[in-house]
Amino acid sequence: MTDGDKFATIISVARSTRPIQWIKAARKDFEDFPPGARDALLDALTVVAEGAYPSVAKPLTGLGFGVTELALRYRGDAFRVVYTLQIGADIWVIHCFQKKSKSGIATPKQEIDLVRDRIRRLREALHE
Repeated sequence: MTDGDKFATIISVARSTRPIQWIKAARKDFEDFPPGARDALLDALTVVAEGAYPSVAKPLTGLGFGVTELALRYRGDAFRVVYTLQIGADIWVIHCFQKKSKSGIATPKQEIDLVRDRIRRLREALHE
């Protein structure tokens, strides 16, 4: 066995990920989630950043292409993270909330209106 045989070649595979940006209010609300819910949703956001579509994701209709909601059931509660891929090269987390609606699985109108407003203000701030 030669010295060259004693060394293994290590190949590093770098993942290509998109940066995740947070609207300040969304980050604050997210930090109020239980730790287990936060961990699961951060895992899902990592999947998004790596270019895939996590199992807890669903398109949020009526807000344009690229607006998606992560919907997590955790210990009997429902937690949501809304993000968009349509503003610049980054993933923008727009809104986080605990769903308490009695109206079934639909995202409440007040939450949709808030997301719509935050997207509009973010575009204005970024001059898109």
